[in-house]
Amino acid sequence: MTSSKDKTLKLWDLEQGRELATLSGHSGWVNAVAIAPDGKRAVSASDDKTLKLWDLEQGRELATLSGHSGWVNAVAIAPDGKLAVSASDDETLKLWDLATGRAIATFTGEFSFKSFKSCAVASDGVTVVAGEMSGQMYFLRLEGLRD
Repeated sequence: MTSSKDKTLKLWDLEQGRELATLSGHSGWVNAVAIAPDGKRAVSASDDKTLKLWDLEQGRELATLSGHSGWVNAVAIAPDGKLAVSASDDETLKLWDLATGRAIATFTGEFSFKSFKSCAVASDGVTVVAGEMSGQMYFLRLEGLRD
């Protein structure tokens, strides 16, 4: 899967080297894509200030995740496929419940006017690492936020 400046995502058959589908729905550039561990869903992050949850088997949008007030630069999905974290120019990280499409937590950076540019969820499913434009790195624990 690739993201693009034409506001779409492209799903590719890597063995055959051919495009399988084009997924449309964002109104801004697509900055990042994360694929769920089961390979059946993906989440895209866009300049339109949203994330979109996609069904890769059906090639369709499942939900729009709204809540950021700035461009969404990065997204990562937890190893269990239930949660995603997003990094935004609005100086926040948001934790999303992919079953409901709702933000369940918001984290704010220490420095003013420094957007989050990257994020990842460790294999333990509890540790989140995020990077700000300033070069500051954050390590967060998701304890107490999940059932």
